Amino acid sequence: MSGALDGIKVIDVTNYIAGPFATMLLADLGAEVYKIETPGAGDPFRTWDKEPKDYSPSFCGMNRNKKSITLDMKQPEGREIFMRLAEGADVIVENLRPGVVDRLGIGYEEVKKMNPRIIYCSISAFGQHGPYRKKPGYDTLGQALSGLLSVLTDVEKPEGPGASFSDHLAGMYGCYGVLAAIAARERTGIGQKVETSLLEATISFIGFSMTQYLFSGDIPKKSSRLKTAGVYALVAGDGKPFVIHLSHPAKFWIGVTEVIGRPDLQTDPRTKDRHARSENYELIHEILSKAVQSAPRQHWLTALEEKDVPCAPINNFAEVFEDPQVKYLDRLVRVDDPEFGTFQLVRNGVNLSETPPEIRLRPPKLGEHNEETLRTLGYDAAQMETLRAKKII
Repeated sequence: MSGALDGIKVIDVTNYIAGPFATMLLADLGAEVYKIETPGAGDPFRTWDKEPKDYSPSFCGMNRNKKSITLDMKQPEGREIFMRLAEGADVIVENLRPGVVDRLGIGYEEVKKMNPRIIYCSISAFGQHGPYRKKPGYDTLGQALSGLLSVLTDVEKPEGPGASFSDHLAGMYGCYGVLAAIAARERTGIGQKVETSLLEATISFIGFSMTQYLFSGDIPKKSSRLKTAGVYALVAGDGKPFVIHLSHPAKFWIGVTEVIGRPDLQTDPRTKDRHARSENYELIHEILSKAVQSAPRQHWLTALEEKDVPCAPINNFAEVFEDPQVKYLDRLVRVDDPEFGTFQLVRNGVNLSETPPEIRLRPPKLGEHNEETLRTLGYDAAQMETLRAKKII
């Protein structure tokens, strides 16, 4: 069955996470993605992990379903090859520093002169314009500047984030913008420029919390949502962590009090309703923490589930794929590689009944598709050998 984006040709001029994630999402949906990499080096994520050499798990996790082409676009011949590819492309995605593609002569204004239908997506750290335009930017900075990190860590004893939220969010918003531009082109026949950044994507993502702040003037911190949503992270008697999320319905709190043998908390003025529990969050957390020490985690999860209380174990990565629901959802797929054998990748997170996303191609080796691609552009073996000798490919 064809993918939703079958027939869409994408040129990927990206590295690390944000850009590669955007193009991988498009590739999973059926787009044909050509990843442009620097000859002899490639995407820095190829060597991010020690093993396997030039084919690290970090690279594989972001670059399935793509074809790799090595191309030195600083040289005229390299730029010419790129422009030939761009002439027949539907989408270009890049996440180089603002201004780099223009200096290389492959920016949006140049490409659209010969291909007005092109959809050109630029993903940056802080935006294509503004006082931070030329600053180096990575995920942690996006989380910090956007305010996201301030509600993920205790700002009085701050720690860096344990996951690359801003990078992935920028990739998702970039993909979202490209899909919207493809839909618009179906009506108008005209392409357009798509821009997002780690900073803009992350601010948008936490717009719900931002709106609460804009209305109230109260600056939230990590504990704010825990209190208002009734979220309690606890450690059971066997040392295993789990969470309870009470939200709004009163029955959830009633269930908790019955499970821990404290029905008196249902009428206690300090804990009888959601607002009182928010004001006395630390007291409740202390009560629950002491209570759950008397039995192992599974005892509490089973008892809470019997009362229909929202709860879950805090799974580490090894535990995730042993979870019955995750097993049922079948989130892993095996990939065979002639050099490295069989390994597993995580499936796309969306399900489509008629055009499901799939993993068609394993992550590519550096320059694996040079000859195949250049042949489609009209280059013969002698010309390719010349390009190779000049280190253009």
